[in-house]
Amino acid sequence: MKIGCNFPALLQTFFTDRLMAQRNVSPHTIAAYRDTFRLLFAYAQEHLDKPPSALTLDDLDSSFIGNFLDHLEHARHNGARSRNARLAAIRSFFRYAAYQLPEHSSLVQRVLAMPSKKYKRTLIEYLTEEETNAIIDAPDRHTWSGRRDYALFLVAIQTGLRVSELSGLCGRDVTLGTGAHLRCLGKGRKMRCTPLTRSVATVLKEWLKEQGNPSSAPLFPNHKGAQISADGVQYILAKHTEVARLQCPSLKKKKISPHVLRHTAAMNLLHAGADPATIALWLGHENLETVHIYVEADLAMKEKILAKTAAPKGSVQRFQPDDALLAFLKSL
Repeated sequence: MKIGCNFPALLQTFFTDRLMAQRNVSPHTIAAYRDTFRLLFAYAQEHLDKPPSALTLDDLDSSFIGNFLDHLEHARHNGARSRNARLAAIRSFFRYAAYQLPEHSSLVQRVLAMPSKKYKRTLIEYLTEEETNAIIDAPDRHTWSGRRDYALFLVAIQTGLRVSELSGLCGRDVTLGTGAHLRCLGKGRKMRCTPLTRSVATVLKEWLKEQGNPSSAPLFPNHKGAQISADGVQYILAKHTEVARLQCPSLKKKKISPHVLRHTAAMNLLHAGADPATIALWLGHENLETVHIYVEADLAMKEKILAKTAAPKGSVQRFQPDDALLAFLKSL
């Protein structure tokens, strides 16, 4: 029997052959695709009354996939971006299935033709200087966890590392002394170096000394000494944000996440006069257009531009109300 005729076997070879062996995608991509199919199989179990091993490709037609995506939005309250990410994983599998099962090309093409959903792009959140200081000062540095959290926040806000990059740092990734910097394996498995300010380097030096200068151990471990998770970083930030809100009321209006610290680093670079190419290089972005969100969110920069522009010239005229009959016609 051809492996493509067996849906469970086809999905397994998609992960092992296509994603791992041929494309050599990152563990983050594997995890994202895995979670997509877990959700899809749970939905199929509920609505088709079939376990994953009994599913066929015909069960996963465009109508079923569309209903699954609607379920993510309405039942699980996922946003359009999460919906589009799940659809991207499903499309990737169906592109692989098209080569393995050409006889199902009609079904495959209908799924591949499903469009991504448009969504409203809101302005990014970032911290002002007062809000930044309130969060950095929130940890109790008389405790081990407080000193860890203090060092973690300083590194996050100064370097703009993603939460996965931040939690994955080890002692050997830190270079102190002249030209102090951090090395991290970023998105797309690209290695990059980010310089450290003297004050942040000093804090890291003391933190590494307290940890015994570990080389392979996590730079910011949890209480068990293991690598801290992304959820752990989020929990730590949320805990200290509650304390910081008592000192800085403006934080009550903002939803603070580790990515907000990354945005803050980018905005600090922008305010310091860095050009978009430098900011993109600093943050590990491939596309310069990604950096435009920071320019769009910078109200101070827009106000400076407005101050340099001349007011439009025009004669001042007194308002005259419309004729009664014209006013009636306008109201229709």
